[in-house]
Amino acid sequence: MSFLDLINHLMNFLAPAFAVALGLVAGARGWIRRAPGQPAWWKQWIVLSATGALVLVLGLVLLGRDGRMATYLALVLACGSVQWLLLQGWRR
Repeated sequence: MSFLDLINHLMNFLAPAFAVALGLVAGARGWIRRAPGQPAWWKQWIVLSATGALVLVLGLVLLGRDGRMATYLALVLACGSVQWLLLQGWRR
């Protein structure tokens, strides 16, 4: 496998984490007013992307295969929970 193939595979593996993170950040900016202490959109995106990437790697290790629906469910739940924490959802 060449280096470009490796990069292609890694980007395709991480694409769901990046997309879910971007969707959550964009949705939060559209529906929730910015509160004091709320991180900037790009910081939210970085934290959510890292969370999603960790969930995808754990799903690959624990389930033995990429692309399992259980992994994608865990991705959505983990990213949603982290976004709720970042936006201090318990105060709303």
